[in-house]
Amino acid sequence: MATTDEIRDIVLKYVKDEYLEDEDQEVGYETPLISGGIVDSFSMVSLKRFVENKYKVQIPEDKATPEAFDTVTRIAALVQAFLEKKA
Repeated sequence: MATTDEIRDIVLKYVKDEYLEDEDQEVGYETPLISGGIVDSFSMVSLKRFVENKYKVQIPEDKATPEAFDTVTRIAALVQAFLEKKA
């Protein structure tokens, strides 16, 4: 099973590759993604689909909130929780 740190690194790379237009923009584990305007609601759906496919988990819509997807750390914790339920 992937560790939370591994999940954070993979999600951060995905966010940088998919959503940053300015390569110089600094984004880290605690950078606000949604409230900071990096990820919009449409992009959040694709980000959710990415982590679900990557980690073979299903995240219910009521758990896939803007708050839960606002930082890489929160996303990784959410994915980790569903991985643990699956194990």
